[in-house]
Amino acid sequence: MQTISSEQLKARLDAGETLNLIDVRAEMEHQEFNIGGILYPLPVIQSMAIEPLEHLKNEEVICYCRSGQRSTMACLMLEHMGFTNTYNLVGGMVEWKDRFVK
Repeated sequence: MQTISSEQLKARLDAGETLNLIDVRAEMEHQEFNIGGILYPLPVIQSMAIEPLEHLKNEEVICYCRSGQRSTMACLMLEHMGFTNTYNLVGGMVEWKDRFVK
């Protein structure tokens, strides 16, 4: 697992890069605020039900959550299941909102 800062991720999004963003928060959190990632909650990853994500095993995958804790666990679990290029968004949506949402 590698890490990515909110500034690095924002720059890549602003540049129009197509990224594989996975929001591992609960559905309510995702509906409240998200940065465009697909919703795939941590408990689903923990249950090893990753079939919809299998095509991303050799792609860069950036996981995010509220603070970076759940996304760290998600990255580690995905790596254990064969994902080769996972990134954790440091500080999660808390840091993102502090820096970019006024």
